[in-house]
Amino acid sequence: MKAVHFGAGNIGRGFVGLLLHEAGYEVVFADVADALISQLASASSYEVHEVGENAAVKTVSGFRALNSGTEEAAVVAEIATADLVTTAVGPHILKFVAPVIARGIAGRSPSLAPLQVMACENAINATDLLHSEVEAAWDGAAGDLSSAAVFANTAVDRIVPNQAPGQGLDVTVETFYEWVIDRTPFAGEAPVIPGATFVDELGPYIERKLFTVNTGHASAAYFGYGAGLEKISDAMADESVAARVRAVLEETKSLLVAKHGFVEAEQEAYVQKILSRFTNPYLPDTVTRVGRAPLRKLGRHERFIGPAAELAERGVTPVALLDAISAALRFDDGADDEAVELARMLAEMDAAEAVERITDLPPSHPLFPQVRKLIEERKAEA
Repeated sequence: MKAVHFGAGNIGRGFVGLLLHEAGYEVVFADVADALISQLASASSYEVHEVGENAAVKTVSGFRALNSGTEEAAVVAEIATADLVTTAVGPHILKFVAPVIARGIAGRSPSLAPLQVMACENAINATDLLHSEVEAAWDGAAGDLSSAAVFANTAVDRIVPNQAPGQGLDVTVETFYEWVIDRTPFAGEAPVIPGATFVDELGPYIERKLFTVNTGHASAAYFGYGAGLEKISDAMADESVAARVRAVLEETKSLLVAKHGFVEAEQEAYVQKILSRFTNPYLPDTVTRVGRAPLRKLGRHERFIGPAAELAERGVTPVALLDAISAALRFDDGADDEAVELARMLAEMDAAEAVERITDLPPSHPLFPQVRKLIEERKAEA
C-alpha cells in the first residue's frame, strides 16, 4: 500500500505520516520546502517522541520524499499508483496542491480502485474544500472524477509544538491524538488505519474538537499573552487564566450538548481531558505560537465567533467567549503578520466596519453589537 502525503512539516511527520506508517503504508512525503525534502530524501528514518502520560519513542522508516514544486511530474506519477492521498498543509494551501492531485488522479489506470483522498487540516470539512479545488482543476477528458477518487472529511487533533533547535527530522508531540474519519463516502471500502476512528456522522465530532480543543487552546494563548506569560502550561498554571479558559469551555460545552445531543457527562469528561492536555509541562508550547493568525481565528465559523454566534442566536449571551474575543483583539505580537494586520484594521476602521471585516457578522446578527462594543473598547485604549 502507498500513501502520498502533502506536507512534510511537524504535523505531517509526527502525526499523519506516523499513523500511515504504522498502518503499513509506504509514505511518500511531498512538500515545497526544499531543504526539508532533501533532508527527508537522504534519511532512512526519523523518530517521533510522544511526551506526557505513557511516553514513547516511535521510529518511522520506509518513506520517500519529493519536492512538489520542482518534481511535480514525479509526484503526479506517485499519485497515479497510490492508494491514498492525505494533506496537512493548511487550508489556504489546498488550492495549490489540488491541480497536482487532479493530474495524478487523471493518470490512474481504470483498473485501480478509486483513490482515497483526505485533507487532515485544522478546519471544518477541509476535504470538501480540497474536493472543490480538484474539481475546478479537473480535465473532463479524463472521465468522471467521482468514479476515479473518493473524498472523505476528517477531524484531526494532536498538539505539535515548536520543536527544539537542532532536532532535525525528529518530532516531539503529545501522547494524545484523535483522527476521526467519515466512513460513508467509502461505501464499505474504507482504508484500514488502526489509529483512526471511523464514524457515520462526522459533523458533531468536527465541531466538538473545534469548539473545545481549538477554542480552549487559543483562549489559553490570548489570556496568557495578556497576562505576560510565555508558555501555554504557564498560562494554565495561573489560576485566573485557567478559570477564564474553563468558563469559555463551559459555554461551548452547553452549545455542543444542546446542538448535537452529546451526553453532558461525556462532554464534561472530554473537556477535562482537553484541559489536562494544555497543562502538559513536557510540551514547550508558547502563547505566541498558539495565538498566531488571530484574523483567521476570529473568522465567522471559527473557534470564537462560531460558537458565540450560535449561542447568541439561541438567546444566550456568551460572556466568557466575548472575554476570549476581547483578549484576541489585544494580541499584538509584532512578529505575527495577522496580528499586525489586525492592529491596522482596528486603528483605521470604525468599529462597525471592523466587525464586518474581521468576523463577517452582518449588522443584523445578535452578536454584532456585542463584538462592536469590544472593538470600541479596544480602539479607545489605543
